Amino acid sequence: MARRLLTLATFNVNGIGARLPHLLAWLAREKPDVVALQELKALDAAFPVAELEAAGYGALWQGQRSWNGVALLGRGVVPVESRRGLPGDAKDTQSRYLEAAVHGVLVAAIYAPNGNPQPGPKFDYKLRWMQRLARHARTLAGQPVPVALLGDFNVVPTDADIYDPKGWRRDALLQPEAREAYRDLLAQGWTDALHQVHGDAPVFTFWDYFRQHAERDRGLRIDHLLLNPVLAATLKDAGVHRWVRLQEKASDHAPTWARVAAPARR
Repeated sequence: MARRLLTLATFNVNGIGARLPHLLAWLAREKPDVVALQELKALDAAFPVAELEAAGYGALWQGQRSWNGVALLGRGVVPVESRRGLPGDAKDTQSRYLEAAVHGVLVAAIYAPNGNPQPGPKFDYKLRWMQRLARHARTLAGQPVPVALLGDFNVVPTDADIYDPKGWRRDALLQPEAREAYRDLLAQGWTDALHQVHGDAPVFTFWDYFRQHAERDRGLRIDHLLLNPVLAATLKDAGVHRWVRLQEKASDHAPTWARVAAPARR
């Protein structure tokens, strides 16, 4: 008997309070099974747990004021938390990493630091954070269970992943050190689902708000779905729900998804 499919997705909502109607409309239309959210821009008490439950999703979240905050959603289930925050720096209080078991998959919601302006302390923090992520991810890559790292990595992996690399060359997202950190992560055995399916074809996940870049598809690929070998072996498809970005007052990101075989019941 064929195994049913799971849709894993990541979505930087750019403020869950302001974008809640977009989020709920997307959940209702596309029905992803596992969702990682970033940039909640909300404290824990402001997280819309009741609205998400009414939409059929259990939730786990780590809120924070300003630019951070991550969450995991499970369609019809409540994620079972396994880790809150990256190890390696007890002084780091930024809400950027949340890990849980959802539908038989160990899933991490990731919101990597932007790193701008660079050079400077924000870029230094970005690189240190990526190093900590790599150390922890190494412990997950070879697990005999399906594992997915889903999120906004704030790295454009190659020049093929941006509409105008020359215009963005000084941005932290394209710096050689950031790209090397991303390559080092993949070298552990992770599969970049979008790249695996689409190769070097231009598939973007983020479009800024200038000059109708979303409408003209002048974007960047910074939202990634990384699958460990166990999960990558079942990858069926991957893509971007760009229609969400084209809505009025939308987030500057679009939901990015991968379809995999559901793990066999244990």
